[in-house]
Order: sequence, then C-alpha cells, then structure tokens
Amino acid sequence: MFLTFNSEAKLITIVYNCLNIAGYKCKLCYIYICNLLKQMNTLNANKLLAAYPKFFEETLKGRRILFEDIEPLIKKLSTKFKKEILGYSENKTPIYKISIGSGKTKILVWSQMHGNESTGTKAVFDFFNAIEKPTKGISTYIQTILENCTIAFIPILNPDGAILFIRENTAKIDLNRDAVELKAIESSILRKELERFNPSFCFNLHDQRSIFNVKGTSNPATISFLAPSEDKERTLTKGRKETMSVIVAMNSILQKVIPNHIGRYTDEFYPTATGDNFQKLGYNTILIECGHYKDDYDRDITRKFNFMALFQGFYFLATTTNFLNYQSYFNIPNNETLFLDKIYKNVKTPNNGLQDIGIQYIFKYNNQKLEREEHIEKIGNLANYHTYSEIKSENLDFKQLKLSNS
Repeated sequence: MFLTFNSEAKLITIVYNCLNIAGYKCKLCYIYICNLLKQMNTLNANKLLAAYPKFFEETLKGRRILFEDIEPLIKKLSTKFKKEILGYSENKTPIYKISIGSGKTKILVWSQMHGNESTGTKAVFDFFNAIEKPTKGISTYIQTILENCTIAFIPILNPDGAILFIRENTAKIDLNRDAVELKAIESSILRKELERFNPSFCFNLHDQRSIFNVKGTSNPATISFLAPSEDKERTLTKGRKETMSVIVAMNSILQKVIPNHIGRYTDEFYPTATGDNFQKLGYNTILIECGHYKDDYDRDITRKFNFMALFQGFYFLATTTNFLNYQSYFNIPNNETLFLDKIYKNVKTPNNGLQDIGIQYIFKYNNQKLEREEHIEKIGNLANYHTYSEIKSENLDFKQLKLSNS
C-alpha cells in the first residue's frame, strides 16, 4: 500500500504527537520531522521556473495596471473560473471576484488595495494562465490545489487609485488603514466578502519601495513577508504560527531561486491596518510585499517570484495537515532601509562641501503617462548604503542635478 502526500503528512504528524504525549520531546526528531514535511509540501522550483514563461501574461506589463487592462482577460476566462461582481468603486468601476477550485480550504487573495501597487495583480493573472493551460511538469500541482482548495481572488480592489497611480482611493482614503472605520466603499466590499466567504487564509498583496534591503546583505528585498500581529504585545498565537508556517514554505522555494533577496517586515501592531485586524478576527493573513530586483523598475521580473510564492503558498495549504514548522520564520532576515536606486558620490554641495547624494526613484502619472523622477532620499556620507548605480561625481555641482526635490 502506497501513501499519498496527505496521508504521509498525517502519519508523520501522528508520530510526532505520540512522541510528545509519551514525553519524548527530542529537538533533533522535531527538526527531522519538520524537514520531511517541508520536502513533501514544497514545489519543484526548477519545474516552476521552466514553465513560467508560458504563463507570463504579455498584455500586463509595467507598473500602471488598470481595470480596463484586466477586464478583457476576465471576460475570456474559461468555465474553470467563477466570475462575480462584488460591488463598485467610488467611481463606479466593477470590483470582481474570480474563484477557482472545490476544496475545503478556503483562501481569499486581493491585490491593488493600493492603486499604485500592481505586481501582485500581474502575478495573479500569470497564475490564472497556469490554471488555464497547465504544463506537463506542474499539472499535478494544479490538480492538487484545485481539489483541496477553493480560492477567491479580488484582482484590483482599488481601481480608482490605479487610474491616478496613487496609494489611496479617489476619496483619498488609504484602504490599508481603513479596516476599523470602513469609510471607503472598497473597504466595506472587502470586509463583506471576508465575512461571507469565511476563508481560513488570506493573501494581502502589496508593493514596497526599492529603499528596502535584506538585513546583513547589499541585496534589495525583492520579496518581503509578514505574519501580522494581533495585539501590541505581538503574541505568538495559534493563528500567527499557522501564518508563519505558510511563509516558511514560500521562503523555502524563493531561497532556491533568489537566495538572500527575501526579507521580513517588523511585526509592530497597527490598530487600523487590514492584515492586523483580519488576523485578530481569526482570518490568518499573509502579507506579501514585492520590491526591487536588479534593473527591474517595471517589476516584471519580481512578478515571477510573486507568482512562485503564491503557487507555493497555495500548494502548501493544499497538502499540509499541520503547521509545525513555523520557527524558521524568525530566521528570515529583517528588512532594512539601506538600499538606494542611485548614489552620486562626492557632489559639490552649496554649503557642506563634498557630499553623497542618495536617490530614490518616484513614479508619477502626469500628462497621460507614467514618469520616473529622481528624488533625494539621503544626503551625507552614504558609505553604509547599497546601490546598483554608483556615480563618481567629484566634478559635478549639486545645481547640475535635475532632482524633483532639490
């Protein structure tokens, strides 16, 4: 008799629990069992990398992704997907929910609650393409996910902010700080769907600025994770342990493809934040933040790693029956803010002699196009900062720099 992945996992869990009950608590046994579970619940990274180019949604590129970009893609989705309009934004744009799968584990995913953070949206549609036309190497993974999970996606929660390429909605409300008052229409739509769908896990997809690096390295934090706290004490509750276990699984596959490019956000409790409140309400919430990768200011390389993280997260939840392996979450390095898009070294400044000028790019929607501007982030001795673009500027005068805030 051969055991399936699920039955193997159950057997290992039973053995582990029996050892605990018997008073035989061995750290080496614990590590060994956790490693076995991780191997069984982890995708083959090479297979996923090889298949990904076939799933890349060519019509969604760049940082500014609008409802009008995804609407034709939604309309052409096959009957594998269930499509539903949950409501309408402040400016009466439809907010869709796209559902797949028939399993008992319910997962809710939303992207672009900040209108200018679109990498998750692109990764979601790449995943839809994987569902529509799974390759031979990953079709078994897809089948496992669809049989064991029911996943609901809200691809763009804030379509009005997407048009303006701003964080807030058209009423200037930050949806990610509106989880208590629910002033925004879009916030109420998300909360109503949360309560109606009643998911076991949520994935909250965001983008982060390129200023974040992985602590202890010169690498940008290409992907960052957070298991939100439920209180000011940052209590390690059962729900947070479960959330951390999912993040550990996602980190494990990303470390194989972009080692030392994955960071962890501080788990300071934010009383009005969406993830913190959903976690507090009993809906385990995983925050994924997409950041910079070398020469990828359109975030069209980073989206691949977001896609892989989502795929791994779904597969882990489709195949696991326990959440023993959460301690490794704390081994993911924290984020630091020591990465700059460009550093001008030893620029002649008006009053302070030679200074380093640290630049962060900002993106603004002006005159019907998205423009990238150089914005001063830091001035001084920037020897401890990291960048892919360092320019020796001894002969350059500060006044010659065309900076947005100089």
